[in-house]
Amino acid sequence: MLQRLARFVYHRRWWVLGAWIALLVALPALNAAAGGVFKDEFSLPDSESDDAMHLLQDSGFGSQAGFSGQLVFRNPDGFDDPTVQSDLEKLFAQLHKGIPDSQVVSPFTPETKGRQISEDGTIAFAEVNLADRDSKEYETAAEDARSIVEDADIPGTEVELGGQIFAEQPEFASEAIGFMAALVILLIAFGSVIAAGLPIMTALFGIVCGIALVGLAVNVIGMPSFSNQAVMMIAIGVGIDYALFIVTRYREGLHSGMEPEQATVRAIDTAGRAVIFAGTTVIIAVLGLFTMGIDMMNGLAVGIALGVLMTMLAAITLLPAMFGFIGRTIDRWGWARGEGGHERSIWYRWSQVIQNNPWPPLIIGAAFLLLLTVPLLSMRLGNSDTGTNPKSDTTRKAYDLLAEGFGPGFNGPFLLITKTPGGQSDLATLNELSTELNGTDDVAFASPPRPNDDGTAALMQVVPKSAPQDEDTTNLVHDLRDDVIPGVTGGTDLDVLVGGYTPMIVDFSSYMAERLPWFMGTVLLLSFVLLMMVFRSLLVPLKAVIMNLISIGAAYGVLVAVFQWGWGNALVGAHSKGPIEMWLPMMLFAVVFGMSMDYEVFLLSRIREEYDRSGDNASAVAKGLAATARVITAAALIMVFVFGSFALGPLIAIKELGVGLAIAVFLDATVVRMVLVPSTMELLGDLNWWLPKWLDRILPRIHVEAGDETPSSRRGREPQPVS
Repeated sequence: MLQRLARFVYHRRWWVLGAWIALLVALPALNAAAGGVFKDEFSLPDSESDDAMHLLQDSGFGSQAGFSGQLVFRNPDGFDDPTVQSDLEKLFAQLHKGIPDSQVVSPFTPETKGRQISEDGTIAFAEVNLADRDSKEYETAAEDARSIVEDADIPGTEVELGGQIFAEQPEFASEAIGFMAALVILLIAFGSVIAAGLPIMTALFGIVCGIALVGLAVNVIGMPSFSNQAVMMIAIGVGIDYALFIVTRYREGLHSGMEPEQATVRAIDTAGRAVIFAGTTVIIAVLGLFTMGIDMMNGLAVGIALGVLMTMLAAITLLPAMFGFIGRTIDRWGWARGEGGHERSIWYRWSQVIQNNPWPPLIIGAAFLLLLTVPLLSMRLGNSDTGTNPKSDTTRKAYDLLAEGFGPGFNGPFLLITKTPGGQSDLATLNELSTELNGTDDVAFASPPRPNDDGTAALMQVVPKSAPQDEDTTNLVHDLRDDVIPGVTGGTDLDVLVGGYTPMIVDFSSYMAERLPWFMGTVLLLSFVLLMMVFRSLLVPLKAVIMNLISIGAAYGVLVAVFQWGWGNALVGAHSKGPIEMWLPMMLFAVVFGMSMDYEVFLLSRIREEYDRSGDNASAVAKGLAATARVITAAALIMVFVFGSFALGPLIAIKELGVGLAIAVFLDATVVRMVLVPSTMELLGDLNWWLPKWLDRILPRIHVEAGDETPSSRRGREPQPVS
């Protein structure tokens, strides 16, 4: 099938190129006209925080059911001046009028003056509550609010908008840095401008079309605000790598004397087959996140799957069409290189060094990865807030002002909501609860209960002493739910729910942490079965699963050390410590699993081919490593630089994803592929390829990097030329 596809594309190359150009123009244009809006939405069905949000909406507190923020202002002379108060009240009125279904709570009323103005009288804030609305309305409200505040001119008063909803989305050309690094690496690897340019061009076609499809998909499924950056990052890495593998095979075919069409067919039928396998694996892995039942994860998974799909399609259709145009000139505009035989390469000699004494490198490599894994034991999941935004952003300035004037907890208040069927008796109990909360060690302030208009529900606000991302805040949420609230309301009909943005993040993080081991176990089991089908071996996939688990654990450990512990976080522009993004471990595991399968198949298929020819395991490992090491190294370097470039951007979530992916790929391509694989395969010997006969009979066969033949069918005979 792939041979027919390659020949069809090769002979219809003008039509294929025209179709891709049409997609490159039409999809972005359609996205510009009808694309959706991204939205950060962390709702978690059947959680206490989600129940609290619905009760807020149903009981008349709708303005506080959506995202909320603050209008924070500082005046060194205080706010006793009637002129200053009048100017600020006018600004409050403008915000209320300019943003439909909003509520602005002034600090200058008798009820709020004591809690919305700092003790020294120089910092104050007005609550800006937005009713729940769709993503476009949220974006419009944020733009209008920023415009109104920017136009405000109150002499001697600094005015800032607080809350993630009002944050601007900063732009950073990470992709340009990644592409430039990839081009340099490809030039070094291929020694030819044309050969280096082909993977870049192919990846660009797939990425642009994939991003446009993601923009259209937002109309159907919600995606977080950083989806485009995440899709771009992963699509650039895999898109260039997929094209790199196919171009490498095509050049090998030409150098062995094949005609361009024959080399194209061979490249697609071998490397193209591996690309389809690897790309499909990534897509299946990320779509497996649907099992979590979380809308945000579903949307992000769909976005990444679309990006990978389009780059994969570009690699197996557009690239062979370009081979038809380029032919043998792929090495033109380059410089002479002494390729030499694999047995004379540095990688062959390296493999022999490892294999001659395999125990020390195995122990040292495994110990190194396990040492990097140690910080994982203290991983804490959460979500970045405006305290991690760039210091130039208005929301970061507001965050710092609130922390300075009122304490860090004011940046993440809790909302306690309950039905009050008992009327005044319930309000009396809630007043007792307010008194108890104000006496709780980790609570800075608890408001008295505020009933709704018909007296059927009441709302309270609790401000913790610790910042939203602190572990103490997470512990306080659990303490209120498990001990403090039941201790006062026990024996009554009151069911007080702890909600608000911070408790919602706590619920979300707990949910993710509980399900992460199950998800990882499912993915590892899937990888084990797939590799067993490909290589007809029991120990090779078992070894691969264990090594993947250790290398990804090491990447998690580095993330915790850098972003949670703060070790060297300034090197990536993260000047504050905090928990790891709650969605990141699962997403990182799914993506790295798919990409490591790519390297696994590329390396082990070559080793298996050599083993089938010679029957000598030691020689097969050395030759297979030598044949693939340069391509794997180039591919890994490209991914490391692409992912690392995104770590330089301003968004903390993308920083963490970029660092995690870069570290995982680097460790997988170096310590795992170049040290652990040759050492373990040398120690296992012929047992590498042992598979019980009964299992061999029932397992389906997957042909990767082997044309139409399985490895076992070639045992004992020389490989035949492609006809």
